[in-house]
Amino acid sequence: MTDNQEIAMITFRSGYNCAQAVLTTWADEMDFDYDMALNIATGFGGGMGRLQETCGAVTGAFMVIGIYCSNKYRDSGERKDKSYSMIREFAGKFTEIHGTTSCSELLGCDLLTEEGMQKMISESLHESICEQCVIHSVGLLEALMEDGR
Repeated sequence: MTDNQEIAMITFRSGYNCAQAVLTTWADEMDFDYDMALNIATGFGGGMGRLQETCGAVTGAFMVIGIYCSNKYRDSGERKDKSYSMIREFAGKFTEIHGTTSCSELLGCDLLTEEGMQKMISESLHESICEQCVIHSVGLLEALMEDGR
């Protein structure tokens, strides 16, 4: 596991959601406010407010890509195009690993129901699925950024 993946896991295991864990990992490296990042990503866990749409580890990564591109590319058109391209590439690679970016498909249960929450707990999905999504999201981000994109 890389240093960034370790940082993300510590954050996630401390009770923060997957989006917060992924986004805040880059606060120091990209020089943005850690506490503000925690606040921004608060509602993105559970596939955005437990709607179980796009996985929070993925949306956290999308936010990191936006910041990365804003720091690297000065022209707003170039920034937007590059961020869209990187997001598509990230989503494709995440889907290759997990089969989907959908929180509901990843977990296979409805977090808005008592039965779904019971399954989440009894099958330790937080550890077996969510932690892997966080680890893979951080690793995919590292690879994208190392390639000098």
